[in-house]
Amino acid sequence: MSAIDSLSSGGAPASTGNAFDAFSSQDFLELMFSELTNQDPLEPSDTGDLIDQIGQIRSIEADVNLSSQLEAIVTRSEIASAGNLVGSYVVGLTESGLSQEGLVLSVSVTDDGPVLNLHNNARIPLNSVQEFVDPDAFETVESEE
Repeated sequence: MSAIDSLSSGGAPASTGNAFDAFSSQDFLELMFSELTNQDPLEPSDTGDLIDQIGQIRSIEADVNLSSQLEAIVTRSEIASAGNLVGSYVVGLTESGLSQEGLVLSVSVTDDGPVLNLHNNARIPLNSVQEFVDPDAFETVESEE
């Protein structure tokens, strides 16, 4: 079995991460030249198969890169959404699952995503917000009375 065949065979990688995350274009070229250098000259590899395998590897690499870029876009969008809640009154669940409410003073970015920091020192993860109210709505109600 060739080095490229073993790479594209779909076997599970030994680590928990994606095996192609660390596979650079330079690694790819080294693998290709190694394959060509070590082939049996009396039974050369089919060039068409080699090109197909190269295309598959490049496609997987592009998919991994696209996935990483989409994750970064989602993260930036979550941070922007959380930032827009600064000054709003929110109701939601804290990281420990307790119901809290209060005025959002700031936003912290954590490994688990944005967290809203409230005026009463409570912290509500963005994905645990159940309701938010624009403080300008309070002023409108008060002026009508």
